[in-house]
Amino acid sequence: MTKVFTETMELANGIAMPQLGLGVYKMTNPEQTFEAISFAIETGYRAIDTAAIYENERETGEAVRHARIPREQLFITSKVWNTDQGYDATLRAFETSLEKLGLDYLDLYLTHWPITGKFVDTYKAIERLYDEKLIRATGVSNHHAHHLEKILVKANVAPMVNQIEVHPQLTQEPLRKFCNDNGIAITSWSPLARGKFLAEPTLLTIGEKYNKTTAQIIIRWHLQNNLIVIPKSVTPERIRENSEVADFILTSEDMEMINALNQDERTGTDPDTF
Repeated sequence: MTKVFTETMELANGIAMPQLGLGVYKMTNPEQTFEAISFAIETGYRAIDTAAIYENERETGEAVRHARIPREQLFITSKVWNTDQGYDATLRAFETSLEKLGLDYLDLYLTHWPITGKFVDTYKAIERLYDEKLIRATGVSNHHAHHLEKILVKANVAPMVNQIEVHPQLTQEPLRKFCNDNGIAITSWSPLARGKFLAEPTLLTIGEKYNKTTAQIIIRWHLQNNLIVIPKSVTPERIRENSEVADFILTSEDMEMINALNQDERTGTDPDTF
């Protein structure tokens, strides 16, 4: 059995999105970023998640163009930053991102945070990009149910993805249920809770049972919860390790033990107070 996880999740419009991708948040060294993304693609990753505010779209695009994998087999996500929100500004921001990436289209484009008075118009612009076939799927990030409700009332095409903070300490089950009921897939950011759980006794015990690291156990928990997951690392060994989660399956008892670690505690900011 192969170790590298390569399965996809079907979005609401039928597009297949890789369920495991590489997050590139805080990758600020251009050479290191290029090498990390290139190594991830060689390892078997097919999804890369960037954003305008990460300031590494150029390096992301360069790695994609230099990959020995056809562009259509890769899934590239970016996001419009808060200062560029609103209908017209979002369209301009997308053009800038596409130019930096050096790509003809994006697979997924997201509103980064729900800026009051702007996030609905921002999503309308994302819908237009979808209509014009400049993106293959629409989405948002850090949106609570009440934000999504405002969008759904006016949207012709519902968001297909909501990228939110999820990990064993913040399971977000009510929001996950809302998204599931509305056909919105969830991508987990900060899936390893910024390393806070890597020495957690329950996870260490489960890891010993499968001869897997705590990080691998957490990533597998995300995958078995039908979540898309984008762990970030610039270290080749860690990038490979994070992908090698296809050769074991957590039991329902394991899953329940991990679910029980929830404390509704964030490592990042609450979207309502950002």
